[in-house]
Amino acid sequence: MLGWVPWAGIADEIQPRFIRNASGRFESRFVSVRIDESPAIMLRGMEGSTLGIWLQHGEGRAFFPDLEILERVEANRLAPIRFVDDDNQVTNRYPFNPNGSANGIAALCSPDGRHLALMPHPERTFLPWQWGWMPGDWKLEASPWLQMFQNAREWCEENS
Repeated sequence: MLGWVPWAGIADEIQPRFIRNASGRFESRFVSVRIDESPAIMLRGMEGSTLGIWLQHGEGRAFFPDLEILERVEANRLAPIRFVDDDNQVTNRYPFNPNGSANGIAALCSPDGRHLALMPHPERTFLPWQWGWMPGDWKLEASPWLQMFQNAREWCEENS
């Protein structure tokens, strides 16, 4: 799937990809991520949010064999979700960034925003009871992650 993120035609050996976690083990934890501005359709209206989310994987580290491609991803805002620490700063430090992804990258999107590849699991985090912790004054029936799925549905309705 990452063959088109960010551009097709990149040689296989330098394609960005998700590889084994830097910890060397399967990680399952509730982490904090920040949603940055990007073309990602599913994340519209969520920019600037910092949210908790479940993560479960053994091969979730975003790896860029060619640093020029990483620079292009950054310049074109194609890494819309980042791991952050308790001070809301993008981090590479474990356990805040449990897989060791470069620049705290937790997701990649295509330049047109139609495709989103991410390692955390919003589908396991969109109901309040699924959260490891939520502020007590958040009296929500659905978590802010539900917006992703609403955005996808609206886009499909508008473009079908």
